[in-house]
Amino acid sequence: MAKRERVMRMSVEQPLWRALTAYRVLTMFYAIGLFVAKHDEFVRPEVAIGYYAVLFVWTFATLPRVANAANCTKRFLAADLTIALTGILLTPVADAQARIEAGGPTLPSIWTAGSVLAFAIKGGWRWAAFASALVGVANVVQRGALSQDTLHNVLLVWVASIAIGYVVEVARASERTLARALEIEAATRERERLARDIHDSVLQVLAMVQRRGSTLGGEAAELGRLAGEQEVALRTLVSGGMVPVSRVSEDVAEGAVVRAVDEPDPDEDAGLCDLRSLLAPYATAKVTFSEPGAPVPLEPVAAKELAAAVGAALDNVHRHAGADARAWILVEDEPDAVIVTVRDDGPGIPEGRLAQAEGEGRLGVALSIRGRLREIGGTAEVISIAGQGTEVELKVPKVSQGKAGRR
Repeated sequence: MAKRERVMRMSVEQPLWRALTAYRVLTMFYAIGLFVAKHDEFVRPEVAIGYYAVLFVWTFATLPRVANAANCTKRFLAADLTIALTGILLTPVADAQARIEAGGPTLPSIWTAGSVLAFAIKGGWRWAAFASALVGVANVVQRGALSQDTLHNVLLVWVASIAIGYVVEVARASERTLARALEIEAATRERERLARDIHDSVLQVLAMVQRRGSTLGGEAAELGRLAGEQEVALRTLVSGGMVPVSRVSEDVAEGAVVRAVDEPDPDEDAGLCDLRSLLAPYATAKVTFSEPGAPVPLEPVAAKELAAAVGAALDNVHRHAGADARAWILVEDEPDAVIVTVRDDGPGIPEGRLAQAEGEGRLGVALSIRGRLREIGGTAEVISIAGQGTEVELKVPKVSQGKAGRR
């Protein structure tokens, strides 16, 4: 089945940039409004008017700069903080000394916090501490002394900016960790899919060549020996990992990759598939197929994977139970699930043999059967009694919940 990788990006910090953009505009109008309400109390209102004209133009002209981390450069942050510090230091020139001593606001008022928050979002808590310290020094110089109100305001900005900077750093680390985990998950899924395909085709052919070569002898025996060596090497690759994990994204400032979704090809049939039509070809003189009298509908992906798992189970019967072994396929259509049972009359599987085979890199049951069922949200149970054959029960829910199911 053809699949495509769709990558979706998101950023935990991007909403903070949008909020900062709105904050700067609103606080700019707030600072101007404070001046308009008390302009007659200013000793040099023309100084304040000139500053607010610059602040108005600067705020709207730099909105793209605070839209994301890439545009918010160090040079911009330095210029933005300079605008805020200049406004603080110009307050004694424009405003009356009595208003300043009474705790009146500075010219930029709370707009200054926007500059500090930009440092926090861009560079984390250390940048925020640096910027808020400069703002605190400017406020002390503007007041002429360290009053209780000044200390309160400085500490409030300092603590808030450092907290936000720390949260941003934690969010970025979480994005990197999540992106890495999803890359590993995607690589693991792809490795298991390739391992199943290889087991169902290449490994079985190599094993057959090895057996036939040993039987024929002569030059064919040497060919069989080489095929056996290649089978062992390929099994090692399959069990050890064939797909390297590639870095999908390092740009955590703009947003980490947080989701890679396998999508079925859009040309794939969107209807349900009758499982009986996929299992019927397995019926032979030595394989009995028992089916319900009515169709057994399943999603195409789930039906194909379930049929492939049945084929893998029958391959194991032919390989391990002998050429004369008989097998039975029973399909049960339950209200909430479809159960397919594959049973044979072979010698059975010795206790612990499946775990031993998996440790040796023989992943037929682990990948071709259990792996397929796990991908579509189903389960596979192997029951074997020495001398009484083996029974493999495959159960798939009617609505697939696995990673390979339709989303």
